[in-house]
Amino acid sequence: MRVTSQVGRPVAERAAGRLRSEPPGFREPRADLKGDHALNPESWGSLPTDAPRHAAVLVPVIEHASGPAVLLTERASGLRHHSGQIAFPGGRMDPEDATPIDTALREAEEEIGLDRRHVRPLGYLDAYLSGTNYFVLPVVGLVRPGAELTLNPAEVADAFEVPLAFLMEEANHQLHAREWNGRMRQFYAIPFGDRYIWGVTAGIIRNMYERLYADG
Repeated sequence: MRVTSQVGRPVAERAAGRLRSEPPGFREPRADLKGDHALNPESWGSLPTDAPRHAAVLVPVIEHASGPAVLLTERASGLRHHSGQIAFPGGRMDPEDATPIDTALREAEEEIGLDRRHVRPLGYLDAYLSGTNYFVLPVVGLVRPGAELTLNPAEVADAFEVPLAFLMEEANHQLHAREWNGRMRQFYAIPFGDRYIWGVTAGIIRNMYERLYADG
């Protein structure tokens, strides 16, 4: 299904009633959670049994006059984990964060200098359980066009935009596979030019499509 006409509607209008107004809580069975493991049912027995660490990311949508776009980052090459990968601004929830929205906005300020005054949170996507046992809560937010960014070079190598229509086109959601810990694992990937969006980030984008556009 092509979604170009649907993406032309204001994102806030599309999101009303389709996003969660409250953050989803961690619950059993884990089969109810989104995650790359959902594409690899044989991996259920190897999932961590410890309580997951909670994190939140901002899914920043900029409504340009020419059409909405999603802001993504390329993680710095010097990071210990997931260096060079494409990601949303975000990170682990701190005790002083009252809600996952506070976490997402704080991390966006720290990573890319996006002032929270320029962000209008719309709601939550479904939680995403990562292979590293993070319970990730994605917050969709509208960002004022022209908002100034200041990248933190210790965390972010680059920030770039991808048209929302491209990301919400199901044909661009590819299933890739690679060997991990001796097993072949499937995951979503969304190549965009020379950018390779995959793993948790692509899985969250896929969930955004399912919630906002899959039913037309």
